[in-house]
Amino acid sequence: MIAAIFPSVRDLPDFDELIESYPDVLKSFFGISDGADITSGAGFLDIELFSFLLPLLVLVQAIGFGARTFAGDEDAGRLEILLAYPLRRRDAVLAKGAALAGQVVVVSGAAGVALLVLDPIVRLDLALGRVLSAVAGLVVLGLLHGWLALGIGAAVANRALAIAVPAGVAVAAYLVNGLHDVAGWLDPLRVLSPFWLVGTAPLQNGIDAIGALAVLAAAAVALVAGALLVERRDLQTP
Repeated sequence: MIAAIFPSVRDLPDFDELIESYPDVLKSFFGISDGADITSGAGFLDIELFSFLLPLLVLVQAIGFGARTFAGDEDAGRLEILLAYPLRRRDAVLAKGAALAGQVVVVSGAAGVALLVLDPIVRLDLALGRVLSAVAGLVVLGLLHGWLALGIGAAVANRALAIAVPAGVAVAAYLVNGLHDVAGWLDPLRVLSPFWLVGTAPLQNGIDAIGALAVLAAAAVALVAGALLVERRDLQTP
């Protein structure tokens, strides 16, 4: 729906000048850099979708699935049925991590496919490589927060904590990424934000491959840590 309204925005006179008149805090928060072409398809979608809405959608889905798939099953008494099979706990965690990854890829990929379908219809003029890069950025962010939720749920058997910690990490990281340009004391912390590491404005600039790999490595550490720690605790029964 957002992509479909792009033609009306593209034809607005002086729209770029209007955006440039916004306060620096607002432009920084939504990743509007100096010289960005808001009336281009890539610029419009970076602000309207990839700065907030799509990451929010992917993270909510990933964190919810990650917290529900182990800690939630344990709270509901379903986990004992799964582990009654000759399956090690850590293998169960890793298998659920693979399932979460598949779900994140599907959700992120669906967004990318929708943009590619709409591209010739509303003349977004998107580069295929940049669309794939943006989708990859969504996947990496989803894996970090989803696997963190899964790892915490496996390690401590607390579904509320498995939701609260990755959600809190996401909010803090998003604020650091959005405000570090205007709040100097936040600038040293930007390297800890996965949003900054992956990169902003992916349809215009692509993602930072090294930063994305660093975030992916952190996601893998969270998943493996949960898989190892679950072996050292007793399962809880409802």
